Amino acid sequence: MWQPPKSPVGMLQEDLWPDRWKILVACILHNQTSRKQVDKVYKQLFYSYPNAQSMSNADQDVLAQILKPLGLYNRRSKSLIRFSKEYLGLDWLRPSDLYACGKYADDCFSVFCTGKWKNVNTSDSALSLYISWLKESNEIN
Repeated sequence: MWQPPKSPVGMLQEDLWPDRWKILVACILHNQTSRKQVDKVYKQLFYSYPNAQSMSNADQDVLAQILKPLGLYNRRSKSLIRFSKEYLGLDWLRPSDLYACGKYADDCFSVFCTGKWKNVNTSDSALSLYISWLKESNEIN
């Protein structure tokens, strides 16, 4: 099984491995905000909702209060609840089959969850740095 190595890039997804649901939640949290902002909420978020089942049953207003520092917190809370329900209930092949996930989630899933990072072409700067680090790393080659 693929285990993504820790890098000097320090992506949140590295710390959340091997929990695929949390990795995808991190991708959703990073939408239209910075890592600095996400760092303010993710520990409380995963303490309150440690898995897809608990988040799929979340009270939207309570979840929104945790997400408030990110902005767009009402939309984000609705998105995370729907995403978690679909994560559990749909027969999905790639994250973009799920609500609130797009190319960035697909790219992160390929890199951190499947180990199929060699052909990932991303526009995200941190993920691009991580992939470059993997290519140059003696651990991987």
